[in-house]
Amino acid sequence: MSLSHALLGLLIVEPRSGYELTKAFEADIGRYAWQAGHTSIYPELGKLAEAGLIEVTHEGARGSRTYAATDAGRDELRTWLLRRPQQSKVRNEDVLRMFLISALEPADAITMLRGIAQHTAAGAAELRQIRELNGPATQRGPAGFGLLAAEFGLRQFDAIHGWAQWAIEQLEATADGSQDGAAARSVG
Repeated sequence: MSLSHALLGLLIVEPRSGYELTKAFEADIGRYAWQAGHTSIYPELGKLAEAGLIEVTHEGARGSRTYAATDAGRDELRTWLLRRPQQSKVRNEDVLRMFLISALEPADAITMLRGIAQHTAAGAAELRQIRELNGPATQRGPAGFGLLAAEFGLRQFDAIHGWAQWAIEQLEATADGSQDGAAARSVG
């Protein structure tokens, strides 16, 4: 993902000023998907305008500008969203930690996994509350923006939480010397 595509998406949903875009990145987008501050947002807005992907629709007091996506900007975002993701470099710190968990002593691994389980349970609870407060994810426009992403995040949290609970059971069973019983429980 790139900052330019995030900005295009926000501006397609509704025209905004650089200040309003910065606030959006301080809220859910920055918390869950992509962080950016005003020092990177404002220069990127200039590049997008220069490329004809956005335009200034209103100039206000003290030089504030409201931006909106152009048809070319809409086309660019659509092309980017529909393109199959290509990962030339994979860098996922969480997955790397899971690969390396066996380097820990079992008690430390269990402590780590319990932390993951607690974190994901709290994240899932927060996203469930957002979903309940905002209605169906099928809404278009500002009211529905992010609800599909919230559901995606909720399902990720639930999946990781379930995996962490399973991994704790496996490690505890190994520590108890009853690995065969744990394997039988996980299959049945």
